[in-house]
Amino acid sequence: MVFLSIAAALELAAIAALAVKIYLMRRAADEIAESFAEKLATDTNTLVDISSRDRHMRALAASVNAQLSELRRQRRRYSQGDAEVRLAITNVSHDIRTPLTAICGYAELLRAEPLTPDAARYADIIAERAGHMKQLTEELFRYSIAVSGSEQLRLERVSAGDVLTECAASFYEKLKSRGIEPDIRLPDEKVYVDADRAALSRIYSNLISNAVKYSGGDLSIELTEDGRAVFSNSAPDLDEVQVGRLFDRFYTVEAARGSTGLGLSIARSLAERMGGAVNAEFAGGRLYICVAMTPSEGGV
Repeated sequence: MVFLSIAAALELAAIAALAVKIYLMRRAADEIAESFAEKLATDTNTLVDISSRDRHMRALAASVNAQLSELRRQRRRYSQGDAEVRLAITNVSHDIRTPLTAICGYAELLRAEPLTPDAARYADIIAERAGHMKQLTEELFRYSIAVSGSEQLRLERVSAGDVLTECAASFYEKLKSRGIEPDIRLPDEKVYVDADRAALSRIYSNLISNAVKYSGGDLSIELTEDGRAVFSNSAPDLDEVQVGRLFDRFYTVEAARGSTGLGLSIARSLAERMGGAVNAEFAGGRLYICVAMTPSEGGV
């Protein structure tokens, strides 16, 4: 009987010790998970540290730290390389702009001269191709500035409806040439958002320009009271896969001839820098692009 009591006591002690061991290991695992998430979220060189003395858990923490150090090294390498690419794009596009402007100017002068039919056709081709190169160079320059953060954005209380109306008016001739009569719906009261006016104008302009390229002949723009501007148009040449890639740099579809594939990337980058967002959906053969900006304090 005494033997059984001793055995039971030892068994209970072993169970208690095992329970404590499990608790300590679970706490160490939680510490590793929380610390790892914290290190990923912040730009710091500190490593994961745990209170447990268990050699297995400390070995796990050491392994996590090794992977974390490698991740940081790769992140720095990527950031440095990305910054170098952006700087190279900025410099190259800037250097090309001047000679391209001269080429376009001389091409126009050449077209104004008396030419043979073949020479006139060649001059038209030169002017067209030079104009496309100039457009691409300008977009590259604007994109590199937008994503680099070197362009200072000054947030202020801006009337989204006023900016939207001005942008639509500036595209009147292009929309008319495509036979597009935009349907613009604004709230009865003005809607104010926190934004840089020039950057917001560029976002709206890029989206209207996108509609000119992709639209099947219509364009609807609706501004809601919470600062969301929804651009929608029929898009017979698009599908869900293509719409999912519209914000990829340099991505174009066959329907967008002459497109650089940077307009929507610039729009999303500028919106995110101002605390907003730009997203696209495809439903019922229509493309919907929503620009959501932060409503200005004080409301409408």
